[in-house]
Amino acid sequence: MEQKTVKIENSEIMSRIFGSFDVNVRMIEKAFGVQIYNRSDEDGDAVMISGETAEGVGMAANAVKYLGDMARYNEVLNDQQVGYVIDMLKDGRAGELSDLGQDCICITAKGKPIKTKTVGQKHYINAITKNTVVFGVGPAGTGKTFLAVAMAVKALREKQVGRIILTRPAIEAGEKLGFLPGDLQSKIDPYLRPLYDALFEMMGPENYQRHIEKGTIEIAPLAYMRGRTLDDSFIILDEAQNSTPEQMKMFLTRLGFNSKAVITGDLTQTDLPTGQRSGLASAVKILEGIDDIAIHKFTDRDVVRHKLVQSIIRAYEKYEKERAEARSESRYKLDRQPKPQKLK
Repeated sequence: MEQKTVKIENSEIMSRIFGSFDVNVRMIEKAFGVQIYNRSDEDGDAVMISGETAEGVGMAANAVKYLGDMARYNEVLNDQQVGYVIDMLKDGRAGELSDLGQDCICITAKGKPIKTKTVGQKHYINAITKNTVVFGVGPAGTGKTFLAVAMAVKALREKQVGRIILTRPAIEAGEKLGFLPGDLQSKIDPYLRPLYDALFEMMGPENYQRHIEKGTIEIAPLAYMRGRTLDDSFIILDEAQNSTPEQMKMFLTRLGFNSKAVITGDLTQTDLPTGQRSGLASAVKILEGIDDIAIHKFTDRDVVRHKLVQSIIRAYEKYEKERAEARSESRYKLDRQPKPQKLK
């Protein structure tokens, strides 16, 4: 029987590591085949780990250590964060977890710090900091838009830019909204609601409204960007997979002096008409390798919504892969069939 002891800073950190009803350590026990229990004595707080293999005990001890580091900067550790640490350890990527969650992007209107929760998110934030144009491409729930808005609010607060411009294509996701009552602003509001929500959380409704009235925040459909030059701005194009190649080129050429642009989208959720190529897909291929342009690709592991979202994404990816293989095999068999001979 192998055993290891991990010293814990204090009882509060210990409580966060174990989670409600010890749910976090139960996940670690199941993942690495170990038993975990806490100990408190005159020497301080510690976690005791025992198991049949040295490898399992060692990985479980590392999981506890990393969760302890994360607990210093997070009041609650949820099952998604614990599962992420376990997956990273199993993949041999433990070193990437060392400073995760320590960086605070900005503070919300309610005083909550916005921090990166995955290594992918951290690389995304670093890319936005270092580059003028950044593409954030990946599945739903990875924080592409939310973190971009957080970086925009930070830049505005620190006076790095004079305004924030948020835009997205006005494409329906399978539903027709053209007959909604109201003026033009009322009709486009449903398309832009996710951007409003993110800004409300960062700034609060009253502060947000003041910035709207002053013109330091602008939210508009992508079509409204034509003919403009956007100087001294932090510009976010959301749901970019629904832009056409022509719209994407138009948007990218709006960039002015002392401006930064972040383009986000999920290439698996395009709402364009059948046969219409996505402007995001084109831009990622055309612009790859250009200096001061970064293309960051999220994976299902970066999903920070309910853990079922990861499972749903993986299931759809598997389904699409099997469909593609079946189509490829079908074409191969068709090509192998003997061609009918022409009658002389």
